[in-house]
Amino acid sequence: MFPKRLDEITSFIVMDVLEKAHEMERSGIDIIHLEVGEPDFDTPKCVNEAACRALDAGRTHYTHSLGLPELREAICENYRNTYHVNVDPGRIIVTSGTSPAMLLLFSVLLEKGDQVIISDPHYACYPNFIRYLEGELVRIPVYEEDGFQYRPEAIQEKITDRTKAIFINSPSNPTGNLLSAKRMKAIAEFEPYIVSDEIYHGLVYDGKEHSILEFTEKAFVLNGFSKLFAMTGLRLGYLIAPEIYIRNLQKLQQNFFISANSVIQEAGIAALKYAGDDVIRMKEIYNDRRKFMIHRLRELGFGITVEPTGAFYVFANAKHLSDNSYKLAFDILEKAHVGVAPGIDFGENAEGYLRFSYANSKDNIAKGMDRLEAYLEGQFR
Repeated sequence: MFPKRLDEITSFIVMDVLEKAHEMERSGIDIIHLEVGEPDFDTPKCVNEAACRALDAGRTHYTHSLGLPELREAICENYRNTYHVNVDPGRIIVTSGTSPAMLLLFSVLLEKGDQVIISDPHYACYPNFIRYLEGELVRIPVYEEDGFQYRPEAIQEKITDRTKAIFINSPSNPTGNLLSAKRMKAIAEFEPYIVSDEIYHGLVYDGKEHSILEFTEKAFVLNGFSKLFAMTGLRLGYLIAPEIYIRNLQKLQQNFFISANSVIQEAGIAALKYAGDDVIRMKEIYNDRRKFMIHRLRELGFGITVEPTGAFYVFANAKHLSDNSYKLAFDILEKAHVGVAPGIDFGENAEGYLRFSYANSKDNIAKGMDRLEAYLEGQFR
């Protein structure tokens, strides 16, 4: 009845948790949301004002399919200032969030049966994009004691003549950990293309994130405005691609999406140019929450071998509680009224872990930790 390609598409379990939590809220139950990877801050004022100005000025028409030239130039300036790399604006395609960018990327990169190496754990949606475009997944386990970093030698063992790309994500969802410059450089020297998801860049509290473009130009970079600038609902992302792929990416954009939202592209320019102080303020608050959450989770007996220093997640070992993170997450939701993300959503090697998001107020995080403590003490059983 349905196309066969849909058989392998899994649900996004975090969204299943969130939707169940919303059902409970509609019945009057107070839920503490630690499952969602979405900033709780308002979008910076300068961004909203730029969008309003664009509306008032009638800038509501199609843009160039690659995106507004001014926005692409601002993105290039940001990469030049932050990573000291030069990117031509003609290598950038602006999209309605990074998910469409990923769809376009794998559409031009993969033939049926081409392999993509991904880490395990990984962002839950990566496999579905690859499968949908008839690619094959090659999963490489990464481990808590390594801070969930790839071991380059493990990647090398898996590379074959069908390997088209190696997928990296630093800072990582779900782990919040960074890939070191040394390991990134080693990975960049392999023959396949590198696909680097850099959506959490800028949200680093200790150490420094690196763009793959510092080490190679044989790479695709995914990035956007949702996380750093608290613009999730505005849907603005972009892809930096090797020049030889741009025309085909552009053709797909023209046919499938035409262009990204014109008004939000104007807002993106403002974000890059004027929202720096807002980002600093948000980062300081995130960092305070991060430290607090790590401390409380350790007090409650969760394992955190290497402290996460990026994004807004703590990926905690809960194997002492259950070997079924799915059931555990829903049990915590039902009994403690705290939403958490089950590790199994992020890969088989993530089973036994729970992801906690600190994209919520410190007061709510404290309340959530207190409820979790009571749950562990058996008060909700």
